[in-house]
Amino acid sequence: MTDAGGPVPVPASRGSTLGLRLALAFLSVALAAVALVAGLTAALAAADVSALTNQQRADLTSAIAAAAAAAWDHADSWASADLSPVLDLATRTGAEAQVVTTSPNFAAQGAAPEQSAPVLVGGERAGEVVIRFTNSGLASADRALQSDLLQAIFGAAGLAAVLALLTGLAMARRITRPVERIIGVTRAMGRGERTARVGDIAAPGELRELATAFDQMADTRDRQDQLRRDLVADVAHELRTPVAVLQAGHEALLDGITEPTPDQLASLRDEVLRLARMVGDLQTLAAADAAALHLTRRPCDLADIAAAAADSLAGQFEAAGITLNRKLAAVGIDADPRWLHQVITNLLTNALKFTPAGGRVTIEAGSVDTKAVLTVTDTGTGIPADELPRIFDRFWRGRQAAQLSGSGIGLAVAAELVRAHDGQLTARSQPGEGTELTLTLPRV
Repeated sequence: MTDAGGPVPVPASRGSTLGLRLALAFLSVALAAVALVAGLTAALAAADVSALTNQQRADLTSAIAAAAAAAWDHADSWASADLSPVLDLATRTGAEAQVVTTSPNFAAQGAAPEQSAPVLVGGERAGEVVIRFTNSGLASADRALQSDLLQAIFGAAGLAAVLALLTGLAMARRITRPVERIIGVTRAMGRGERTARVGDIAAPGELRELATAFDQMADTRDRQDQLRRDLVADVAHELRTPVAVLQAGHEALLDGITEPTPDQLASLRDEVLRLARMVGDLQTLAAADAAALHLTRRPCDLADIAAAAADSLAGQFEAAGITLNRKLAAVGIDADPRWLHQVITNLLTNALKFTPAGGRVTIEAGSVDTKAVLTVTDTGTGIPADELPRIFDRFWRGRQAAQLSGSGIGLAVAAELVRAHDGQLTARSQPGEGTELTLTLPRV
């Protein structure tokens, strides 16, 4: 197995042990099923064969009794009756026949299976035929048939067991190979090989989905790591300038190089405000994470919250020369008004930031089926297609935001709070045609 960073070793013993256990499990199930079927088949077949043999014995006894009756009728007595045909018929079928009178003192001799039938002549009982079946003839055929049937059943059971073992080994190998690969990639990532990926694997659908989800998780982790590294670099870069200005300004004042003029103090104050704004952004992000765990929900109106957020920013829109249109219809939701106000404020602030003077921003609230929907649409510069999937990432700033103030957490905070409300925040944009941000929440 290989990945982007090179081969990933996989412990062979663990995978082979799992494969053996799976193969033995398949074999055990197959053997249990075959044993059950074989046992039932053998029992039912033996019962059917025995019933058929008994029926044949009964028919033979009846035939010999009829032959004996014909012999008696021909001679009109047992003393002169020719019973040799009767005895020959019994002998040919592997049995011994004895024709007796109706005397109650007759007792059959021997332990072989016996059947008897009355000898009827003219409707009157003239005697009785007793058939003793020896180990040849029908009895021998009965045993031979049962023996052959059992041999066939157990032979088929053995063949089924071999096929089950081979199939179990093949299926176990098919299952364990991708599992071994995933384990190997996991261990490689644990050793710090960030580029290790499972990739495409030949496996059942669930394991392919697991491999895909694992790679997506690894990609997300890499992206988050990159965001954290970018955050450290951005914060260091952003802090370096105001700290340097503050340090140089204070040193100049302390050394008496410059006088504490209003302009000089105002410049230092601006740098302090810049630092405070950065710290405030970081604090807002931390608060949003905490709010996602501790929301105070209550029934409220999405339109009222949106109107309050629009009112709080009306002065900034007017100062920027941007028209703010409102299309707000009452819709009930179950939410934390304070944090939902923060979400809508972030959406409006983002639209204000990227809409030029003379543009228009429209905020609209209403219901669609069982959902409460709020949209913020602007006529700004739009978002390039390659940047659109990342606008909700923390501390991510697009190319157009490079010259604007901010830390890139506004939409990330909004998305985090929306997820905490069991909602969804999506974006749709075309460069040069503006952006539409859609907030969807469960409706009460």
